[in-house]
Amino acid sequence: MTNEWCGWREATERALYGPDDGFYTRPGGPGPAGHFRTSVHVSGLYAGAVAALLRRVDTALGHPDELALVDVGAGRGELLTGVLAVLPGEVAGRLRPCAVERAARPRDLDPRIDWRGELPAPGSVTGLLFANEWLDNVPVDVVETDADGVPCRVLVRADGTERLGGPVDGADAEWLRRWWAPPPAPDVTGGTASGALPPGLRAEIGRPRDEAWARAVRTLRAGLAVAADYAHERGDRPPFGTLTGFRDGREVSPVPDGSCDITAHVALDACAGPSAERLTQREALHALGVDGRRPPLALAATDPSGYVRALSSAGSAAELTDPAGLGGFGWLLEPVGGACAGLLSAGGA
Repeated sequence: MTNEWCGWREATERALYGPDDGFYTRPGGPGPAGHFRTSVHVSGLYAGAVAALLRRVDTALGHPDELALVDVGAGRGELLTGVLAVLPGEVAGRLRPCAVERAARPRDLDPRIDWRGELPAPGSVTGLLFANEWLDNVPVDVVETDADGVPCRVLVRADGTERLGGPVDGADAEWLRRWWAPPPAPDVTGGTASGALPPGLRAEIGRPRDEAWARAVRTLRAGLAVAADYAHERGDRPPFGTLTGFRDGREVSPVPDGSCDITAHVALDACAGPSAERLTQREALHALGVDGRRPPLALAATDPSGYVRALSSAGSAAELTDPAGLGGFGWLLEPVGGACAGLLSAGGA
């Protein structure tokens, strides 16, 4: 990897997905589970919830002869493996599971799972497309306001050193105008200067994620596309950005040398199409039957082993639905065709 100045988008692309030394594509690497826990790794309840959603999609589509489950950003195939383990045989027999992941296929992966490095062709899929913590790893550029309050592109070297480049223009500037709403700078009288921005504000330009998500949705002929990720809303963007790194289970400084994950929260509201529905993960999992309530204490007397199992399941469910943690993640649901609209609403449950 070179140590030349470039934008964060280019640097992250090389650091995460370089063919020989990328964080995710390096041969023999441990995969995402070796560095951080996603909802998939917390508990099999998550795969069970995705399986329940898949069955709702299947019913809404009239039980097609071939039902697809496309896992975008599949890691080492843990989600698809978990879903296949809990699906009824009749559904599993019609299922075409597909993992989209730029890393090599893991050894001993279930042979039923198709492993590919790119999304399926547009309009080729009928079923459920699910992207768990994929969009936060789609590389984006970072901007920072200079001393005059002008948003400028942040340049970075492989060792993590940064400096400001030129002002943002074109489509990226338009994205910022539409989707980034930083606070104006105060004026000397104690009010605010109209249109002026204070120096030092940072943001990630989410346009590549909008485009990546639109491509993913277009793979569906009919069905439902779901993205689950760290998210923020236009009126509540973090003023200093969210770019960070992870290594060996710890949050670290984002250094684009291939030694750590590089991630940033997702502006899911910018990704959303006109028919999209947005929920928190807590709301979505509750609608799919994942409940963190403790089992009744009376069960301990009649079925001690069952009580322990139920208590463990409740603990995992509580972690997945904690509004201050994973439960606060955003779910973006994008139906393609009218049949799969509202599958997590009261009427679709």
